[in-house]
Amino acid sequence: MRELKVTLLQTKVYTDKMKNIEMATKYIEAVSNEKPDLVTLPEMFNCPYQTQNFPVYAEADCGESWQAMSNLAKKYEIYLSAGSIPEVDETGRVYNTAYVFDRHGNQIAKHRKMHLFDISVEGGQFFKESDTLTAGNQITVFDTEFGKMGLCVCYDMRFPELARLMVLKGARVIIVPGAFNMTTGPAHWDIMFRSRALDNQVYTIGTSPARDLDSGYVSWGHSLIVSPWGDILKQLDEKEGRITCTLDLERIEQVRKQLPLLAHRRIDVYRLEEK
Repeated sequence: MRELKVTLLQTKVYTDKMKNIEMATKYIEAVSNEKPDLVTLPEMFNCPYQTQNFPVYAEADCGESWQAMSNLAKKYEIYLSAGSIPEVDETGRVYNTAYVFDRHGNQIAKHRKMHLFDISVEGGQFFKESDTLTAGNQITVFDTEFGKMGLCVCYDMRFPELARLMVLKGARVIIVPGAFNMTTGPAHWDIMFRSRALDNQVYTIGTSPARDLDSGYVSWGHSLIVSPWGDILKQLDEKEGRITCTLDLERIEQVRKQLPLLAHRRIDVYRLEEK
């Protein structure tokens, strides 16, 4: 397939999990007549982004949020990147986990956030995901009719090694549910997505929650889509909303032919390998 129609949903996150699922459902229903191929949701779309909430909202695999998103993907025959949710395993460990479903509602990707967001910016944001979350350890690439795509969560995208490994595994699009804040967002959100896109000559997609000034964690918003040349194709502001963009997948090969960065890597001198 040469074109991929993508819709990003920048939703508000409420304290009521079922209301979050209901609002995501309404958004997906509303965009279904536009016939997107892929719909994306934000990081922790069903849970206010605070460490103490993660164990409270956590679900096992195939829980209520998972089932609702699987049903929506099947009903509207879309690929659905269902943001991320708190996931609890059989031992009680909690993860920040992203899922992707295919047009039949089958789970085709699962990524547990690898790099936990433990930061302390002087005069700005403090956050420590490791207080309640456990880190994942898998590089996530999955197959679609549009080719391979990569999946990671928010802070993961700051690490160029991870993006490069996804691309070396064949990813042509990298999907990132993320929730940058009012300190890191204006400083790094656009730069990060543009850098990973132009370094790897892929499309990058970042989907954020809408900004809520009454929340304990205030998201930057500004969900965006970046081209393999590093251009921002479309971007939202901070408010609740959506954007749709059709990606020309042939553009990836065109850019790589004109500026063959991946081919020019000196793997005789250096090499990036997954353990």
